Amino acid sequence: QVQLVESGGGLVQAGGTLRLSCAASGRTVRSYVIGWFRQAPGKEREFVAAISWSSMWINFANSVKGRFTISRDNAKNMVYLQMNSLKPEDTAVYYCAAGTRATMTGYDYWGQGTQVTVSS
Repeated sequence: QVQLVESGGGLVQAGGTLRLSCAASGRTVRSYVIGWFRQAPGKEREFVAAISWSSMWINFANSVKGRFTISRDNAKNMVYLQMNSLKPEDTAVYYCAAGTRATMTGYDYWGQGTQVTVSS
């Protein structure tokens, strides 16, 4: 079992930055791939970024490439999503998730989400 808690969301102006944090707990959490997803009102949840346990595999959605970075600190069981050059279309609830495969789908555990609002 893995528990995930997101934090760091908030209101920011377009062009601004935010750093989301995902605190993970569980006996084998360090072996999991951690992904970030987002869901805007009226839209389906979409993949944003993911990182393998070793940080050797990292993947981003095209919409955030060059603006977002992802990192993890296995000693602290933390994963971070640094979001730069934010746009109003980045407004969504952001979720972190844990899975056993380096993919953009099929994650097994989910956090409760944190709201990110980007004003124009």
